[in-house]
Amino acid sequence: MKTDKNASSPLQPTTNESPATTAQQQLDRIVAQIHEIADRDRTDPLALLQLLRTLEQIHREIQEGYFQSALPDSRQSLYALLRDIEENGGWPYIQRWKLQELFANLLDGET
Repeated sequence: MKTDKNASSPLQPTTNESPATTAQQQLDRIVAQIHEIADRDRTDPLALLQLLRTLEQIHREIQEGYFQSALPDSRQSLYALLRDIEENGGWPYIQRWKLQELFANLLDGET
């Protein structure tokens, strides 16, 4: 399949919009598509189960592959992240032991 080297990446802005705005707009479109799929398959439990499995897999990949490696490694950065979560909501599902491990690592790094 031939690709256009000038085509922008799906996560890169195609206009003068900020990357954060464009990323949120892309997420909004993806969410709308997921809702359309769920609505289309509302009477098909197997299709809905597959959708849920796919979403769970994506969640796991992002959590384990990106989110964990992006977690703060200092108390100040962790405080800023937790403050943002408190102010804006959106706490993702994070296994408790992973948070305990993060806190233990922060304490070890300060001694």
